[in-house]
Amino acid sequence: MNDQFEEGELVLCTVDKVIGTTVFVKVDGNGDGTITTSEIAPGRIRNLRDYVVPNKKIVCKILRIQGDKIQLSLRRVKPNERKDLLERIEKEKSYKAVLKTVLGEDESKKLIEKILSENTINDFFLNLEENKKFLENEITKEQFEKLMKIFESKKEKPKQIKQIFRLSNKSSNGMVIVKNILKESCQNNCNISYLAAGKYSITLEGKDLKEIDNNIQTVLEKVEQLAKKEHCDFVVEKS
Repeated sequence: MNDQFEEGELVLCTVDKVIGTTVFVKVDGNGDGTITTSEIAPGRIRNLRDYVVPNKKIVCKILRIQGDKIQLSLRRVKPNERKDLLERIEKEKSYKAVLKTVLGEDESKKLIEKILSENTINDFFLNLEENKKFLENEITKEQFEKLMKIFESKKEKPKQIKQIFRLSNKSSNGMVIVKNILKESCQNNCNISYLAAGKYSITLEGKDLKEIDNNIQTVLEKVEQLAKKEHCDFVVEKS
């Protein structure tokens, strides 16, 4: 059943076997996939087993889905994407463990099935304020209060991403131009700080690292667009 997967999606896989230049994996969620040598790592690979060995857990990106075959890539997964997926998987396990502790195995399974019919476990509990009514209708008052107490104690701090960039304009009113570019690009949705000599940092917070990263890229693309229009020098430093 590969209709649950989408091309471009990140998935956790377990290496099954390595035959020649092909790596066979089991995809979490009941699927089988393959990775060719060219998609293991950039450049020449001297020893394939430095990257993949049977039973090793790896995060891959789905390149193509053809019938019951899933073609995957290991090298196209960015470090922050890998970290984010593994964190989400651990978080989901934690949510399920709490439900099992409070509700018991059978009752927690039934509740999880109902949640999954409309949502993911992580999204449901990340938006718990909106979903409290659903929980109250599905479990007892005592169980609900226990869950709320546990989740309140586990409340995590917002995630944060910072990116450094340079922006300058050599005209007589260059500082005004730069200030207007930053104001229009950010529009109070982020925090941009002046560091030194045309050097700035942009900081964004949120619940999801991928979403934060996408939002930062959107702001920086807007800065670049306006910088070109105003003949400014603009460079994003490698993080």
